[in-house]
Amino acid sequence: MTTLPRPTTTLTADDARRIVLRAQGLLGAPDRRAGVRGVLRHLGAVQLDTISVLARSHELVPYARLGAVGRKAVEAAYWSHTHAFEYWSHAACILPVEEWPHFAFRRRAYRNRPHWNHDLPAGVYDQVVKQLRTEGPLTATELGGAKRTSEWWDWSGTKVAVERALMYGEVVCVERRGWKRVYDLAERAIPGELLHDELNDTACLRRLVRLAGESLGVGTRADIADYHRLKGEQVDAVIADSGLVPVEVEGWGRPAWADPAALATPPRGRHRTTLLSPFDSLVWERARTERIFGFTHRLEAYVPRPKRVHGYFAMPVLAGGRLVGRVDPAREGRTLVARQVTLDGPKAAPAVAQALVEAATWVNCTDVRVERVDAPELREPLTRELSGLLGQR
Repeated sequence: MTTLPRPTTTLTADDARRIVLRAQGLLGAPDRRAGVRGVLRHLGAVQLDTISVLARSHELVPYARLGAVGRKAVEAAYWSHTHAFEYWSHAACILPVEEWPHFAFRRRAYRNRPHWNHDLPAGVYDQVVKQLRTEGPLTATELGGAKRTSEWWDWSGTKVAVERALMYGEVVCVERRGWKRVYDLAERAIPGELLHDELNDTACLRRLVRLAGESLGVGTRADIADYHRLKGEQVDAVIADSGLVPVEVEGWGRPAWADPAALATPPRGRHRTTLLSPFDSLVWERARTERIFGFTHRLEAYVPRPKRVHGYFAMPVLAGGRLVGRVDPAREGRTLVARQVTLDGPKAAPAVAQALVEAATWVNCTDVRVERVDAPELREPLTRELSGLLGQR
């Protein structure tokens, strides 16, 4: 067992929080010249999800950091000119194309996997690869059909084969069309100098642990493992050689690791005020969000309606480096509807109002309507702030 060095740096909880915010691109001036591509490179992974309320999560992530970036520009930054690829990381994620070689360990693990949830009919895999070679890029429907029945889980043999090929790395998702994956051969979609599985597992894991530490700024072993869904023992095997340094964070009660570049300069700058996707990497891990922000966050989209506390797609509101409330949004024509709002006291009203109006502008809404505020006495301060901001437009 590797003996790890003892921490020589102690951070206050507030120091750690600010380091995290800067590492996640939410403290300091945004790098607008690098744009969406820069956000992806900075975060290392942007999670995808089927839910679309204001916009899809992968659009909300750059919006939170850059402001009203065009939604077409977001898609172009992800999918044009082989800038990125989609693969299994924290979940289904868009990843910088430069990291293709570092997921070789996962591709090998899938190739060696003994059991699968879906059977693969004989000959279908080779048939799908041949069809993509001659006709691609194609969706699963264009390949012959995605499902055998209307049940979401009842994949056709074609869908099983192409998804297996995606996991193996023979096929790549080159774009999303109407939220359907568009598949093509990796040899056409990935630049030649990156299209290899030459790195051994240790080299891959060392790189992903380092990237996770840089994207987090500072994190525990569990935080770092969760970022690209590594196993704890995989992190343990390489963290001493990853370039991250051990630190102690007051109040965390467990060992932590930091990006040395994040420790080199004090985290200062302008804080973003914004709505956050529940799948944003700042908040996607519940225990970490509670530890850093004292904020309990849970996606309730898959919770039965009667059991929901904050709403279907409650979006945390970030302001002043704190999570100060949450909004469950919807859209009715040109109106952004806040179906349910939770405020962390009356001082949060201006920030939540600002976040709502900015989001409304981004999605081409001209009005904001509040339906319910959890604390009724905070409704009037919130609507007053909203009226003032909407009157300035």
